[in-house]
Amino acid sequence: MRAIIKILGTVLVSILLTYPLWAPHWGSGILGEIAALGMPGGLIAIAVFFGLVALYCRALQRTMTVVRPQARAAAPASVWWMFVIPYNFVEDFSIVRTVSASLAADGRATSGFVQKWAVLGYGWCAFQILSLFPGAAGYAGGAVALLLWAAHWIMTVQVSRRLAIPQPAAHNL
Repeated sequence: MRAIIKILGTVLVSILLTYPLWAPHWGSGILGEIAALGMPGGLIAIAVFFGLVALYCRALQRTMTVVRPQARAAAPASVWWMFVIPYNFVEDFSIVRTVSASLAADGRATSGFVQKWAVLGYGWCAFQILSLFPGAAGYAGGAVALLLWAAHWIMTVQVSRRLAIPQPAAHNL
């Protein structure tokens, strides 16, 4: 069932990404925004964006690495699926789900923290998809997505640091 949802979601995201081709009167979409920056501005914007995504993925991978191996719901490297466009728009929800399930199963982060982390993660995923819509809704969705993504990234770094602190060994007396 998850595979069907991912395929259907990816098809719908692809339709949104390509609306400038079949509905140019709606606007030029993200590719038009990048083109408006000119050369080399557009390339710099793309490089900076993908660089930030890579740093974020590295933070998520580190989080999964410091989670106890038996608590991991997925391999730490699975977070790099974020680079598979347009599939990533749907897969991001799964990445948030597996990391939050791993944090919960690990048990060293409070349930309140894990819940807040998941809500922020699902929020940036949803608003990222909204950012693909034309007009004001897309711009507003993009702005909210970036804010939620930044907050989520900060929380990801915080939990990674907390989980990386060695726990004192229990001594049998």
